Amino acid sequence: MNLSNFSAKVSMQNIQREFSYDNVVMLTFTMNYPKVVLSNNKKAQRKMNSHIYTQNNDFYRYIINTLYPQAVMEYKYDLENDFPFRMYDAVMQYEVTYNADCYLSTYYDRYEFTGGAHGNTIRSSDTWSLKTGNERLLWNMFQPNVNYRYLLIEEILKQTDQQMKENPGIYFDNYQTLIVQYFNPKSFYLTEGGLAIYYQQYEIAPYATGIVSFTIPYATLGWMPTCSK
Repeated sequence: MNLSNFSAKVSMQNIQREFSYDNVVMLTFTMNYPKVVLSNNKKAQRKMNSHIYTQNNDFYRYIINTLYPQAVMEYKYDLENDFPFRMYDAVMQYEVTYNADCYLSTYYDRYEFTGGAHGNTIRSSDTWSLKTGNERLLWNMFQPNVNYRYLLIEEILKQTDQQMKENPGIYFDNYQTLIVQYFNPKSFYLTEGGLAIYYQQYEIAPYATGIVSFTIPYATLGWMPTCSK
């Protein structure tokens, strides 16, 4: 098997469904997720697809057991009080951000609208070695003696300081403290341009700013994805 620029074949799958009560649609559900094919490494393929399936199944169970009953309760309350019912919506959307050099990196956004002023999105991510099918952790991208947390936060602060000069108000006033407080070593994915670190809605910025991601070039990290690592 030639590993010089080994990548996976990825096809996006789509599931759409409506959940009704009393002949009224309570909730719409959409899921777009990747199916990974590694013709020369079925073991790694099974690991990654099993992981994705578990994530999808967990979200589906949450919709069935929590979100749908909640929508029905809301519908009954609105009906009794002559309020308009606002249909719930749930979306799970995956994005493949890197697929080369024996690495596959993805993130997925879980969006929910439950009748409020706006919906809410939570992002999660995974990075795998295509040689083993094992997940790669953030510290794997650095030498053992490197304080990767300090290095990444310093780079993020440089970017946010410049962005605040160009667009004041894009982050909360105490964004520097919040960047340190909410730094999560699980919140990363690979891109062509470098390592992306992201923060959830409201962690460092107003809702209008959304989920914020910062890309740190591989040259700054002293590491880049290759099949030899």
